[in-house]
Amino acid sequence: MKSHYNVLRMPPWAKAAAFTSALALMLAGCGTNAAAPDQGAAPVKSPKNDEGQETAQSADDPNVVYIVLDDSGFSDLGSYGSEIKTPNLDKLADNGLRYSNAHVAPVCSPTRASLLTGRNSHSFGMATVANFDMGPDNPNKRGRIDPSAGTIAEVLKKQDYNTYALGKWHLAPSHQATAAGPYENWPLQKGFDRFYGFLEDSTDQYKPELVQDNSFIGTPDDPDYHFSEDIVRQASQYVTDQASFDPDTPFFLYLAFGAQHQPVQVPQKYIDQYDGVYDKGWDQIRKERFEKQKEMGIIQEDAKLAPRNPGVPGWESLSAEEKEAFAQFQQAYAGFLTHTDEQIGKLIHTLERTGELEDTMFVFLSDNGASPMGKATGSINHTLAYNDIAEPFGTIYESKDLIGSDQTKSEFPQGWAQASNTPFKLYKSTMYEAGIRTPLIISYPKGIQAKGEIRDQYVHVSDITPTVYELMGIDLPKEIDGVKQMKLHGKSLIPTFSDAAAEVRKTQYFENNGQRAIYHDGWKAIARHVPKTPYEEDVWELYHITEDPTEQVNLAEENPKQLKKLQKLFEKEAKEYGVYPMTDIAGDGFLFTPEDSLRAKSKFVFYDGMSRLPEGATPFILNKSYSITVPIDRPAGDEEGVLLALGSTESGYTLYVRDDKAVYEYNRGDSVYRIESSQPLPDGKAEVKLDFELTGENSGTANLLIDGKPSGSVDIEQTHRFKVSFEGLDVGHDSNYPVSKDYEGTDEFSFSGEIKKVVYQIQK
Repeated sequence: MKSHYNVLRMPPWAKAAAFTSALALMLAGCGTNAAAPDQGAAPVKSPKNDEGQETAQSADDPNVVYIVLDDSGFSDLGSYGSEIKTPNLDKLADNGLRYSNAHVAPVCSPTRASLLTGRNSHSFGMATVANFDMGPDNPNKRGRIDPSAGTIAEVLKKQDYNTYALGKWHLAPSHQATAAGPYENWPLQKGFDRFYGFLEDSTDQYKPELVQDNSFIGTPDDPDYHFSEDIVRQASQYVTDQASFDPDTPFFLYLAFGAQHQPVQVPQKYIDQYDGVYDKGWDQIRKERFEKQKEMGIIQEDAKLAPRNPGVPGWESLSAEEKEAFAQFQQAYAGFLTHTDEQIGKLIHTLERTGELEDTMFVFLSDNGASPMGKATGSINHTLAYNDIAEPFGTIYESKDLIGSDQTKSEFPQGWAQASNTPFKLYKSTMYEAGIRTPLIISYPKGIQAKGEIRDQYVHVSDITPTVYELMGIDLPKEIDGVKQMKLHGKSLIPTFSDAAAEVRKTQYFENNGQRAIYHDGWKAIARHVPKTPYEEDVWELYHITEDPTEQVNLAEENPKQLKKLQKLFEKEAKEYGVYPMTDIAGDGFLFTPEDSLRAKSKFVFYDGMSRLPEGATPFILNKSYSITVPIDRPAGDEEGVLLALGSTESGYTLYVRDDKAVYEYNRGDSVYRIESSQPLPDGKAEVKLDFELTGENSGTANLLIDGKPSGSVDIEQTHRFKVSFEGLDVGHDSNYPVSKDYEGTDEFSFSGEIKKVVYQIQK
């Protein structure tokens, strides 16, 4: 029962005034019944549901909801200066606090890990994205949260909270994302009672690779399905069940949208809401957002708007066709965000109708700044973008009307990414403010009296969970499940709830893939690192962020003493929080297969009927020689269908039987390499084998063999460099999006014969 823990959880900052009118006023928050300080305190009233009945929830045990957007920039919300319609998030801001100087890691997994643990991510193994497990020699880059850094879900669960996670996880090594585990880094093993979402970095919004609890499940058979809507339906179900069956137990809800990460996909009606809005272009939109930010007080009045980033053309220099296509990209992005905001509104409504809203603390943020992955012209095939394969503008223009649909995997051009990051320069993955400064909204009616105010203290994502602990009066346990816990690194934000001038922290380091930065007391130093060069050769920049928030004036030469001071401070912080050893990986991180991972094997045997295997856990074939052998049985002689398929219409490879022929296709995304067996398959038992011989860097010859005899070949001039697809491996059918157009529309084209097994043999 909640009331059981009220005294134990009373915050330290409130204990001295327990049961006084001051405490009563704090608990009453800024609701309509809160009295002014000189009028005495109004009594604390229990929340009521739609029927006017009081619920049993105690104000000392608030529900906590973390909402995380993916790759959404500093200026995207209406309450941060945007023209994009985000009324529900803006209402949260109006009922709480907006932080204008909040910082995260420059990429997603470290931000999410710091958020959930209250620590700096290097210290427990998440220095960069979870796709990159750099092995035991790099303990700060294992793509996981070490058990010594317990999550807020683990801590609150021991305080009798129910804990739910929905959406993107991306906090387990990709090679562990198999239906057989290992599960040690999955949500349920990190303190969550329930999970519904996807495990890797991104997924299709219409046909996601779904996991429920510890099991892979299929996409619901619904022509109107959308992932954002689905996870909010599930979240609303959790909340409704909780309020109906166990209203005395509080809950922690972690809602991590796939939006705004590529692929940008949303129903057409949301895209149509922005017809004509972006015809004026990114230069004008940036100026308008910047002026609105200054009017709001989100950015200081004397700040300067950063110039266009290198490689971003002026809007007026574009051709009419480029303007048309590029405006369509931004319409889809804006519609995607409005649609996401609408889903958040549905969750808020569920909390309201169940009487839980007033007892719920909301924390909203983005995991990093907007991404430049779309490069100069935008992208409609994000596998090509990930592999640095150029997409001709003509192809993009021909598909412009499909942007946002299930027929494209879209991301906007860099010009719009910079607009998303207004007023800053550069993007996600960098140490500049565009990469690490994002919106942060905290709304808690019973704990925050201020409404609609802005806080400009320097804060970090690791500060959020310590804030929740202090609010509840929870001391971090010394051990969780027998594992000694490292101390919290974050600082509580509670002083900022009532004091706009309260200082939270003076210092915060940043590092990702060899790029470094250090903030201290209004100053920031950035080390620009060129991959595969000595770190000693890095060029350092110095900015006085207090006076120059958009990093326009490099003071490194003018103030070498200050720079030296910050460099020494970085060394201190780096040693304390496990930044070393540093590695300057980027896309090459996809190529690491640590020896202690299942993906490092040279032989894999799969069987018909297995669950789909996400691409990050499939046999690693890139830039290697390998073979795939499939013994089959076709007793009637006319059986056909897919033997195996990895990928989707966007990219991948497939081996199938049609019209008595074995067929292999390798779909690179911009070209398809195909072999059809030169002779028919025999009736009955046969062995189909694909043998790939590496002949050069990411190139080779694919040979098709039937019962050991050559039956066709094709030279593949360039395979994928980093990642084959964003859809995984099926055996015996091709679920979700088909790899080959040859069997498109055949409802997975399941093999009607018998597949004995599928054997991958990979040369080391």
